[in-house]
Amino acid sequence: MKKLLVILVLTINTNGFAQILDPVKWSTSVNKISDTEYELVATATIEDKWHLYSQTVPEGGPIATSFTFEGNGNYLKKGNTKEEAGHTVDDPIFGMKIKFFENKASFKQRIKLRGKSPFDISGAVEFMVCDDTRCLPPTEKELTFSIK
Repeated sequence: MKKLLVILVLTINTNGFAQILDPVKWSTSVNKISDTEYELVATATIEDKWHLYSQTVPEGGPIATSFTFEGNGNYLKKGNTKEEAGHTVDDPIFGMKIKFFENKASFKQRIKLRGKSPFDISGAVEFMVCDDTRCLPPTEKELTFSIK
């Protein structure tokens, strides 16, 4: 009984000090290109020593960053989401050349308006981050873009 109590106390103390890691913060903005075209910008701010993977990752590698945009009839997507240059390196964790981002990364999606009234576009980003010793499970975050 005494051993069970000690194990229970150690388990509670260990879980009480567990750290929840959230090394990427996302923000959104909108750039007006013309009266009918806008650019949706999702910006990832990445903590030191962590890296966020590209939208294009070789098979067998980490989960690629991907974006989804909820259709609402007020706009049409123009092309695919574009990303910055990033860094291509021999990744020690996956043993392959992989493109990733450090510190900050911007992703841009062009849209064409179908109407003129203000509206919001809901979206989501799924992504995976690693440091030099570990990777976190894939995470999905909701995004909102306000067209004014």
